[in-house]
Amino acid sequence: MLRTFTKHPHSVGESYGEHFVMAGTFGLRMMFAGFACLVHAFFPFFFEHTGSRCIGELHGRMTVRRTRSTLPDVSTLQRVP
Repeated sequence: MLRTFTKHPHSVGESYGEHFVMAGTFGLRMMFAGFACLVHAFFPFFFEHTGSRCIGELHGRMTVRRTRSTLPDVSTLQRVP
């Protein structure tokens, strides 16, 4: 049963707690950006760049984290004389 909660977080290089915080943060940011986009739909002069800026920032954070988690741990590599 525990594996159900840890399989995906470990596949992206995170513990369950780290994944909870990261996914929760992303979700809250997306909810805020979604709300801003809805307001923007009615009032085009509000939140003109909020949605696209949020998407760009979240994509950048996710890409950097994914790249870091797929790189080898250099502390375990052996040096060649």
